[in-house]
Amino acid sequence: MRAHNGMKAQDCLVLLKIVDLGIESWMAKDLASLVGLSQAEVSMSLERSRYAKLLDESKRRVNTKALHDFLVYGLRVVFPVQMGGVVRGIPTAWSAPPLAKSFQGASAVVWPSELGSMRGEAIEPLYPSVTKAVTNSTTLHELMALTDALRIGRAREVALASRILSQRFESYALLVKH
Repeated sequence: MRAHNGMKAQDCLVLLKIVDLGIESWMAKDLASLVGLSQAEVSMSLERSRYAKLLDESKRRVNTKALHDFLVYGLRVVFPVQMGGVVRGIPTAWSAPPLAKSFQGASAVVWPSELGSMRGEAIEPLYPSVTKAVTNSTTLHELMALTDALRIGRAREVALASRILSQRFESYALLVKH
């Protein structure tokens, strides 16, 4: 077994995609395709997450309490982000659902992408393949947007994103428990 050298940004994407899939059966190759990683990258990601206790021993179920704590308290320190210039892109953080209705009038935040239709301040996505991975899943887009709100938000945005993530994770935990 390789030494654990810490979490990587793609690990958050993989874990959130597993939450997105819920009880849907998945194989590592399918997960790789869905998030834009190689099978080897997904395999290493699953192992890092298992080692960090963010996944159970079978590497099939996300430990949502631990993931929530990591996202809320560690993400902005481990994966900081700088705001960029105004560009066209895909809405994220408080510019995307489910936060958009609560923060109408706030300056838009986007992941730079020709696939997007909104103009706003640019932030780099947590991992480069995020912009493609979210195009096929509204739920993953929302989970990644909530994650970005935790990375760049002020107290109000962080509190609401944390609460919504907690609710989503509770639903996932109840779903996979049975």
